[in-house]
Amino acid sequence: MSFDYDLFVIGGGSGGVRAARVAAGENGAKVALAEEDRYGGTCVIRGCVPKKLMVFASEFSEMAGDAQAYGWDIQSGAFDWGIFRDKLHTELDRLEGIYRNILKNNGVESFDLRAHVVDAHTVELADGTRKTAKHILVATGGRPVVPEFPGSDLAITSNEIFHLEKLPETMLIVGGGYIACEFAGIMNGLGVKTTQFYRGAQILRGFDDEARGLISEEMCQNGIDVHLGTNVLEMEKDGDKIRVKATNGSEQLFDVVMYATGRAPNADDLGLEVLGVERGRKGEIVVDEYSQTGVPSIYAIGDVTDRVNLTPVAIREGMAFVETVFKGNPTPVDHELIPTAIFTQPEMGTVGLSEEEAAAQEPIEVYATSFKPMQKAFAGGTQRVLMKLIVSQATRKVLGCHIVAPGAGEMIQLAGIAVKMGATKEDFDRTVAVHPVMAEELVTMRQPVRTA
Repeated sequence: MSFDYDLFVIGGGSGGVRAARVAAGENGAKVALAEEDRYGGTCVIRGCVPKKLMVFASEFSEMAGDAQAYGWDIQSGAFDWGIFRDKLHTELDRLEGIYRNILKNNGVESFDLRAHVVDAHTVELADGTRKTAKHILVATGGRPVVPEFPGSDLAITSNEIFHLEKLPETMLIVGGGYIACEFAGIMNGLGVKTTQFYRGAQILRGFDDEARGLISEEMCQNGIDVHLGTNVLEMEKDGDKIRVKATNGSEQLFDVVMYATGRAPNADDLGLEVLGVERGRKGEIVVDEYSQTGVPSIYAIGDVTDRVNLTPVAIREGMAFVETVFKGNPTPVDHELIPTAIFTQPEMGTVGLSEEEAAAQEPIEVYATSFKPMQKAFAGGTQRVLMKLIVSQATRKVLGCHIVAPGAGEMIQLAGIAVKMGATKEDFDRTVAVHPVMAEELVTMRQPVRTA
């Protein structure tokens, strides 16, 4: 049987584009890709990239004061949201153009249309055109969702925050995950009076307790009004503002309310259920270790599968898919020991098991230190950093590494190599410290602070 294409990819995010590019450019496959929105997906257009640029912008608010403490005659100025926003969108347009050119230069045919699956080898575009393919790859990503309650339509999500006409004076962020906490730090740093509600007992559920506790404490010290064990009951318009009634009995007015309480896979209305492709409890596409669905010709990668929802993971899944399908080298996706950065303020880097997870698994030793970093301490700052290693008593392997500090994301990338390789605590100890840097503490902690 002949097909129009060897591969048809639905979704132009980082995972889908990588799979299409490598299948076509390195393996000579005939490939097409359909994207109904903007190329680059969540990460490039409404996620990691614009968020990180906003983090950079927000961190300048402290620099004038720090510079003065070091003897520089520098005065603080005002932040111009309009200038930043316009430059941000120019940059995103540039990056989208790069993604489009990557596909074009590798011979991938692109369709700027929504697509859905008709049968195991056929895709229908929104204009009614049908295309056949030997393999179909779904890489449609995910989206933020707002739970339904009275006035929920007044809330924005992380998708809309990059498009605000003006910077609000007051803002409520609802949620306790990394997206909510990152934007709380961003908006606070940009001069917005920021309040955060989270219904749980502590922010950043699932991460190391000691690390998230320090982040929560520092966020409060930085001026974010964090309310734990608190949720929204209802919202209503009150002039130009939004009146929010909360479960803690408070009633406050905010200019903007942003919800960051969860995301959902973009797997609806793709025609998958009719073909027998299984969907999970959250609506995700169920796949095996090779990203293959129950229909042999249909695969799925990235956030739409709700495995590990990180851009580099989606890219790895796309590469493993090409290795399996087009190179004849069955390659399962490796989701173990993934280093992760959370761009809260302070920043966090983590790889491996938290103290709590490791202690539940086996006897461990915990090595940790917390201190004021030299740069901030000299300027009179009170901020603290945390360096923490979780070590197996039996094998001496470092099971987890957790860093809360400026530049933690950069540090954890390198520490992640050692942890992934199975380095022991003694391997860390044998490594000569780089002095004076914060990260030297990772190789100078000699005695455990506790065992579990």
